[in-house]
Amino acid sequence: MTTALVWLGVVLIGGVGAVARLTVDKAVSRRVSRPFPVGTLAVNISGAFLLGLLGGLALSPHVALLAGTAFVGSYTTFSTWMLETQRLAEERQLISAAANIGVSVALGLLAAWLGQHMGAAL
Repeated sequence: MTTALVWLGVVLIGGVGAVARLTVDKAVSRRVSRPFPVGTLAVNISGAFLLGLLGGLALSPHVALLAGTAFVGSYTTFSTWMLETQRLAEERQLISAAANIGVSVALGLLAAWLGQHMGAAL
């Protein structure tokens, strides 16, 4: 695969990942109307699972780049997670801010581990 095709794939697949992120976040947030950022949590946990699953599979380097970096990288969002946590802290919702960090890390690690084991089993 040529470098130009890889870059084109990253652009296109990354765009799909970004749209998927927005779609999932909005769908979850509409169903669960709380000040806690449940939509971002759902996106990041499902992304951790997906990246773990991809990591468990024996993918070629180009496919791993396109699926992992392009799609999952644009689907998940570390910066939004941090900004939402910081805003919760600013609003003096310290328990929610700490819960956002703790729950995200714990569930993210579990999801990645589960995905990796499932991927290795396939």
